[in-house]
Amino acid sequence: MTGTMRVPRSRGAVSGILLVLLGLWGGLLPFAGPYVDFGFAPDETWVYDTDRLQLSVAPAAATALGGLVTLLAANRALAMIGAGLAALGGAWFVIGTQVATLWNVPGPGAPLGTGEGRRLAEQLSGFAGLGVVVVFLAALALGRFAVVGVRDVAELDDDAGYDYGDGGLGAGYRPATPVSGTTQPIPAPSFGRYSREATAGPGDPPPYQGGLPDPADRHVAGEHRDQPRA
Repeated sequence: MTGTMRVPRSRGAVSGILLVLLGLWGGLLPFAGPYVDFGFAPDETWVYDTDRLQLSVAPAAATALGGLVTLLAANRALAMIGAGLAALGGAWFVIGTQVATLWNVPGPGAPLGTGEGRRLAEQLSGFAGLGVVVVFLAALALGRFAVVGVRDVAELDDDAGYDYGDGGLGAGYRPATPVSGTTQPIPAPSFGRYSREATAGPGDPPPYQGGLPDPADRHVAGEHRDQPRA
């Protein structure tokens, strides 16, 4: 059971990288967005307040940190903790602006866009839509780490010294047998009740007794053994 907790780092590589990038996007958008006139009021760069800390920086840090853990972890439990942390950050992106009104946090500010489509894009890319994508990627990573795959079992058996032939994945699969310490068949004794002479059948050739063959026993190919030679 302990061995199955180990997973290759490539298992969460794609999800981890995407979560880190989305976390950076969500955390930097309110501060750097005004450079391209995309974001939330005030229309000034790098303006910090507690509202942005609670609604943007905190969930962005949770998402990026969770994605980094998912990306680098080689332990199944640790990787799932990272994915869960990222999922919490994504959920807060979705519901944070509504829940934070309970302690008098007005929100991130009005969108900078003037058209309806521009304002909708700013809201989705900064909070609700961003959070949904983060939760989806985190859930995908959780599902991948929750399942013990065939490759994980094969790697575990390889470390334990078992041979699966072609890896246990093809038509040539055979049951696992230890590579080292393989038991060999015990040869039959040459004397006693269970010797080769006692267990030989009527049509079996006599056992080889060692030494060189008798020259008179040689015969020409195609010649009957009981026919005398001239």
